[in-house]
Amino acid sequence: MNDTLKTTIRRLINFMNYARNFFLRNNPFLMLFNSLFSSFKDMLQVRQKLKMAKYRVNYNKHKLSKMEALIAESNEHTFLKGRNLNQLR
Repeated sequence: MNDTLKTTIRRLINFMNYARNFFLRNNPFLMLFNSLFSSFKDMLQVRQKLKMAKYRVNYNKHKLSKMEALIAESNEHTFLKGRNLNQLR
């Protein structure tokens, strides 16, 4: 009975040491706090990211419309515009 009690206590102490070392190496509370903090920061920056995304979309639309206008100008089927541009080339 005494030996089983000693081995149980020794196993419990070993488990507590393993748990303490795990918490020292990988602090799950600190990891949880960091993940919550980063997600909260992302939530606050959503509006700014949305503005940047809208700006990029509008900029690409503007570039596309300019390219379409250039293609339409250089098209020979439009009245005189294509011929003038092709003569300049």
